[in-house]
Amino acid sequence: MLLAFLHGILLSLGLILPIGMQNGFILTQAALQPRWSGSLPAVITAAICDTLLIALAIIGVSAIALHMNWLRNALGLIGIAFLLYMGLGAWRDRGPATGEAKAPWTAKRQIGFGASVSLLNPHALIDTLIVIGGSAVMYTSWTDRISFGVACVAVSWIWFLCLSVIGHMLGRAALRSSSLLVLNRVSAIMMWLSAIYLAYIILTFQ
Repeated sequence: MLLAFLHGILLSLGLILPIGMQNGFILTQAALQPRWSGSLPAVITAAICDTLLIALAIIGVSAIALHMNWLRNALGLIGIAFLLYMGLGAWRDRGPATGEAKAPWTAKRQIGFGASVSLLNPHALIDTLIVIGGSAVMYTSWTDRISFGVACVAVSWIWFLCLSVIGHMLGRAALRSSSLLVLNRVSAIMMWLSAIYLAYIILTFQ
């Protein structure tokens, strides 16, 4: 049980550490908000979505679902459309004008975007449903499997909370520089490359 818990911590840390769309979104929201608590809708939404996906992976629902070709293809196409759309939005976003700070997002907008970037992000789906789900299969005991899942969920919640604190400490000043434009362009390119890669995976596994 302890080994399963430690395994879950190490695996989740390895998957969640890279700064992707989900992590970048939380960092940005925390920096935009006048108070740290203003970014909690983004943090809680991302953590709940991760918890849901991890739970599905642990109980094995994801493994069954992803063996259905039509469902896998549908999820892939949704992911491609999402990445193309988000990439276009990031490319067009030139950031705030000189000396002007971006307006903080409302809780409703944070929840909507946080859910989409968590549930429609193919990398997040692959990490939770396939990598974590595949690792959970090795535990035949439900005690070990649940312990493994609890560790994965705990890492997600703690990590997102820590990211929001770091983002808020960086502050809104970090979002006023011209480097935000470069960051948006790099982010857009990464999203488009991810969409191309996802399309390749769909075509390969037909």
